[in-house]
Amino acid sequence: MKTTMAELNVALIVIVCAISTGARAIQNPFTDKFINQINSRQNSWKAGRNFPLHTSNKFIKNLAGTIKDAYLPKLPQMKHGDELIGSLPDNFDPRERWPNCPSLNDIRDQGACASCWAFGAVEAMTDRYCIHSNGTKQFHFSAQDLINCCETCGLGCIRGVHTAAWLYWKQVGLVSGGNYKTNDGCKSYKIPPGLNGTSNAPYFKETVDASQCVTTCDSNDIDYSQNKRHGKNAYSIDYNEDQIKLELFKNGPLEGVMAVYTDFLSYKTGVYNQTQGHILGHHAVKILGWGVENGHKYWLVANSWNQHWGDEGFFKILRGVNHCGIEDSVVAGEPIIV
Repeated sequence: MKTTMAELNVALIVIVCAISTGARAIQNPFTDKFINQINSRQNSWKAGRNFPLHTSNKFIKNLAGTIKDAYLPKLPQMKHGDELIGSLPDNFDPRERWPNCPSLNDIRDQGACASCWAFGAVEAMTDRYCIHSNGTKQFHFSAQDLINCCETCGLGCIRGVHTAAWLYWKQVGLVSGGNYKTNDGCKSYKIPPGLNGTSNAPYFKETVDASQCVTTCDSNDIDYSQNKRHGKNAYSIDYNEDQIKLELFKNGPLEGVMAVYTDFLSYKTGVYNQTQGHILGHHAVKILGWGVENGHKYWLVANSWNQHWGDEGFFKILRGVNHCGIEDSVVAGEPIIV
């Protein structure tokens, strides 16, 4: 039986419509069906609702804003001796080792700004400033200052380069600054937080312009130039599980970059293992420690999507297999304590 051209055209239209319908179905990762599929296909982690059902695609894309860059090979590489490897604990949580550093418990909120590259950096810098002062000094490094003023870092709220952030800290320095509307430090964060949870309140759909570098503090009582603190150095960590563990154990949290898939948006507890969905982009995070849960080795990580996301803002991800690329672009540095 011969098929006419008209029939072929109809068939093609049906196929295209079917593909389009399927594409639309996977564009929303917050449906109960998608979440249930994640939980049915693996048992190492649990998915649940972190975002309203109709969160805008533009907001979701802003959650992963790090550009994997060419700076990493140019950074000096930190290599620790292996004499401590055998004595490292099976589980390491820096909040227990350095209890006088409260920033280790902090979860920040980047809001509708693709600034994770900056947040992962200033969060680790803040922790390290306290750790390297033996818990005697606190300095909350400003994400806003880094987003506004680091011209080599990228495009502020559009996308950025995490390695350049550490070089800027060393070469130029950063001022202090609290979270949104806290008025703490020199320059607090100007982008409103996202609205997580089960409410139907809309997310901020537009990116806030954070491109202007202002070299004055929010308060006249603080001098911008005198408030700056610098890094002694900036370096990468060898793509090696033991080297990353040694750096965490000796010097504190560091910044890594992972590929974010749509299933990760619904992470609640357990050891994340990418299960389904499509890639959204690359996301910078603060890696704190490590451990083992139900036989699964993991990295302990702080996110920057506020404390209502995931496990009170934290998550665990498979360790030792470079899952989602989290182990191949790790950077850090030591602070100059003033």
